[in-house]
Amino acid sequence: MKEVVLHVYDVTNSDSEKTNNTILQINRIFKDRIGLGGIFHSAVQVYGEEEWSFGFCETGSGVFSCPIGKNPMYTYRESIVLGETECGIAAVNRILRELSREWPGHSYDLLSRNCNHFCDVLCERLGVPKLPGWVNRFANAGDTAVVVAENTAVKFRQAKTEIVNASRVAYRFMAGLASKNQASPESPGNNQSRGSPTFQGAWFKNIISAGAKPSSSGSNPSQDTNDGSPLRRQSSTEQSTQL
Repeated sequence: MKEVVLHVYDVTNSDSEKTNNTILQINRIFKDRIGLGGIFHSAVQVYGEEEWSFGFCETGSGVFSCPIGKNPMYTYRESIVLGETECGIAAVNRILRELSREWPGHSYDLLSRNCNHFCDVLCERLGVPKLPGWVNRFANAGDTAVVVAENTAVKFRQAKTEIVNASRVAYRFMAGLASKNQASPESPGNNQSRGSPTFQGAWFKNIISAGAKPSSSGSNPSQDTNDGSPLRRQSSTEQSTQL
């Protein structure tokens, strides 16, 4: 079989289920509805029932294989036939061995050397078209988007907590002043009860309109074988940062 097939996954390797669902939603909107792109992992199949890709590891080659559509780190999305290669099986194995030396795992870089870049190079050497533009369009921002999403959630929780705490302290202080001045006819809050939800709500709105901001001290919330097959299979516990 000379067909070269691209297999595309949604990048759902965050420890946060909420973040994974957010990425799926981003991909549905920006890829499925708009056609612009998304946050994807890709792998190439040629001659056989395995797909080839690239990811981070501290030692050895970053090129690995796994059964088609079965990468345990991501959510399988779709397959795309890129064309037919003129390379035979022996030539393909030679290309994969060469790439395994050229793409060590420690050289992985989200912006310039990720799984989609690897697949582009493999396709070029196989003599078929490169990946469709939408596959890697958002890849450079993939992990950044995850980090931003998590940090934004933390900052929002901090801001909410601080606003509520500030409103409570201020309300107790103002309520205390009103209580002390109840005997004075000039006091503007004499007819206001201490537990008045109107007063409390008004103060809460004033705190928000004053531009309460989250604290800046918040914490952040993730060799050749005998048969000529040159590389390794991906385990279910590694490659957690690859794209």
